[in-house]
Amino acid sequence: MTEVQKLVQSCIAGIQEKKGKKIRIVNLEGINDTITQYLVIGEGNSPSQVAAITESVREFTRKEQNAKPTAVDGTRNNLWVALDYTDVVVHIFVPDAREFYDVDNLWEDAEINDIPDID
Repeated sequence: MTEVQKLVQSCIAGIQEKKGKKIRIVNLEGINDTITQYLVIGEGNSPSQVAAITESVREFTRKEQNAKPTAVDGTRNNLWVALDYTDVVVHIFVPDAREFYDVDNLWEDAEINDIPDID
């Protein structure tokens, strides 16, 4: 497993720790002119859950991979938070914002893996 794939796994664990749902991994490694190698997309039911998931992802990536995001955006309203780890960009949405922005389907030629929800 590469360092980037380990970072993706830490992001997934951080989302699952706070009961985030509908996690999707978009692998952009084989696609030219993308800003990152992987997108990790998940959702929380409310802005407060999105905030908790965001902090959990930050904690897991720091503890497990010694990684900190180069940028975090969206924490003012927590409807859509993006954490940029350069090779991995994490998007945490409330359901309405995720449906509206449809980031999941921007790269139709990407390899997409859905992670089963933990109940």
